[in-house]
Amino acid sequence: MLNVVCLMGRLTREPELRTTASGVSVTSFTLAVERVYVKQGEDRQADFIDVVAWRNTADFVCKYFHKGQLIAVQGSIQTRTYTDKDGNKRKAVEVVAGNVHFAEGKKDPSPKTNSYHTEEPMEYAEVPTPDDDLPF
Repeated sequence: MLNVVCLMGRLTREPELRTTASGVSVTSFTLAVERVYVKQGEDRQADFIDVVAWRNTADFVCKYFHKGQLIAVQGSIQTRTYTDKDGNKRKAVEVVAGNVHFAEGKKDPSPKTNSYHTEEPMEYAEVPTPDDDLPF
């Protein structure tokens, strides 16, 4: 049997860290994942997928990820049933995150210049070599 999910999407809200009664860290969040195809004349659609992260993964997500940030999640799909407050039976489908990764570069509000890039062209000096010492 195989149950592997890989998603990349944007967080729809700030993740909030909670703790179970036994002291285990947990967070749940929703990813907005764009669909691959776009119908002609329509905007690109997105699916909103619920994700749950436990223990160190939950701590990591809550510490380093924020609303709107692109995130890559690897995990598995789990289903569960529950009874809502009105007594109706419900079924929930969630991705349980095993690994979470940054999917975009860090956004820096203060632009820094790259030491390897200059606006002016670089000047090169010719290195003199005797014609008879060439290896080819």
